[in-house]
Amino acid sequence: MSTTTRRLTVAQALVQFLSVQYTERDGVRRRLIAGTWGIFGHGNVAGIGQALMEAGIGPGATMPYHQGRNEQAMVHAAVGYARQLDRLSAQAVTTSIGPGATNLVTGAALATINRLPVLLLPGDYFATRVADPLLQQLEHPTEADVSVNDTLRPVSRYFDRVTRPEALIPSALNAMRVLADPAETGAVTLALPQDVQAEAYDWPEEFFAERVWHVRRPAPDPYELAEAVAAIRAAERPLIVAGGGIHHSQAEEALKALVDATGIPVASTQAGKGSLRYDHPADLGGIGHTGTAVCDEIARTADLVIGVGTRYTDFTTASNTLFQRPEVRFVNLNIAAFDAHKLAARTVVCDARAGLTALTEALAGHRVNSVYEAEYRTGKERWEQVVDAAFTAADENAVPTQTQVLGALDAVVGDDDVVINAAGSLPGDLHKLWRARSPRQYHLEYGYSCMGYEIPAGIGVQQAAPDTPVWSLVGDGTYLMMPTEIVTAVQEGLPVNLVLIQNHGYASIGGLSESVGGERFGTAYRYRAADGTFSGAPLPVDLAANAGSLGMDVLRAKTVRELREALAAARASDRPTCVYVETDTATPTAPPAEAWWDVPVAETASREAAVQAREEYDRQVAAQRRHL
Repeated sequence: MSTTTRRLTVAQALVQFLSVQYTERDGVRRRLIAGTWGIFGHGNVAGIGQALMEAGIGPGATMPYHQGRNEQAMVHAAVGYARQLDRLSAQAVTTSIGPGATNLVTGAALATINRLPVLLLPGDYFATRVADPLLQQLEHPTEADVSVNDTLRPVSRYFDRVTRPEALIPSALNAMRVLADPAETGAVTLALPQDVQAEAYDWPEEFFAERVWHVRRPAPDPYELAEAVAAIRAAERPLIVAGGGIHHSQAEEALKALVDATGIPVASTQAGKGSLRYDHPADLGGIGHTGTAVCDEIARTADLVIGVGTRYTDFTTASNTLFQRPEVRFVNLNIAAFDAHKLAARTVVCDARAGLTALTEALAGHRVNSVYEAEYRTGKERWEQVVDAAFTAADENAVPTQTQVLGALDAVVGDDDVVINAAGSLPGDLHKLWRARSPRQYHLEYGYSCMGYEIPAGIGVQQAAPDTPVWSLVGDGTYLMMPTEIVTAVQEGLPVNLVLIQNHGYASIGGLSESVGGERFGTAYRYRAADGTFSGAPLPVDLAANAGSLGMDVLRAKTVRELREALAAARASDRPTCVYVETDTATPTAPPAEAWWDVPVAETASREAAVQAREEYDRQVAAQRRHL
């Protein structure tokens, strides 16, 4: 072992180390940490900030630096980047101490819940405690080693506070191990005391050698595979539930091969939509509370549910009311044993592509009954008529409904465009109606359903796929949460397209509130009326003007025809462009929910709306079951 050392600060050593980390899968190598987002303050400006300046300026630059406006948004951008690249490449995010660090928590939770890698590098208090308390320090009366960064512990897959220079070596290696592990990945936090960041140390030269982290594709265990094959062969009405793991594993072609060979239909979670192209005869669309009629009906009568790369959230299972056949059983193929064991399933713990390929080979000659195939294909054809009706406007000169906005976008996008959304009423409409034409086109963050994700995620996707048209779809409620990264898109010349829908409030929660007896309380963006409610005239906000003031080109559309023209112009533009449209909220065009979602209703109430909602709740909750 060489005794050669290199004298660098902890921050310089970390940045240099990150610049030579790679992933490899199927012979393709990528930078593991491709760049670093940062907002600087006293907790990181002289440490990580100084190191990034040295590494990111000049012809020998080794670590690209990206300037953000909001710490949470920087994490969202990094997550969008990692998802677009199938978790094989990620980005880091550095912040100061205090509010800059705690702003990371929401983004970290989103990353970990969605199993997407991001490296967080928040500043921390002095390890020496020579200056105590610091500006922005949280003092704990009985735990002196606690800092606000401890809020990141429960939302991180790996956390360490690096209080000595030499401690960085094992910590950095562990961080890379978790980021590159498809079964473990999520947010990784290395909290860096600001004095330690600037401290010099003689680092062994081996620490800076190139490292390639192989992203494994574990094959299924022969026993588990045989059990799964036996269950599938015995099933009369099997259904595949495609989750995000299919995309992460690049298993779309393996799924298609299995479906083509066996005729087993496919339902998609929000993360898994696009696993099959929408016009494949076995693609039944979304499943669960926001699912299609045909998909949910097949799910209710399925005797075997084959989950591939899914976490089975309550939206997917309709809060455990969807899979109603008494003898229904589950087979779960997942790279994470934690997810594979859900719903008391037979497990196949393996890579999605490897597992699907093995299933196809082992099921040679097996096919579902032709009557079953005819049934789900007929249901799919009926649902396509529902989509056509929702997307089509009878009057091209009318104000569009929200589903007609999606129809106009559907007519404009190309097969490889990426459509991004996360929260509000749009996820439900998209899950039911969107016709996904390629594996990466449908980009819904619905693990955390975080308002404000869409615009920064669009930036991350655009960084990962520079020549791909990217569409961030937001309502007015989401826009007001986090429009700041528009400035970043403008600064970097990233032609993200923003479709901004004005419907004067929280449309999704407004509808939910009404259904649970809340009477849309606190969900409208309107003036306060004489009775104290927010039921007056709409607020005179001009969100299009706001987007324009942040540097975007803005196209206003008042009719369906103008909307289609504006979307086409945005797609042809090489600048960040906002298409602003106010929708018709009085004309219902979205199909109703095809399955239930458990949102508890007040057991006692004085208002009739809540009393009636509780009666309906009691009726629905009786259908819940535990799958044991």
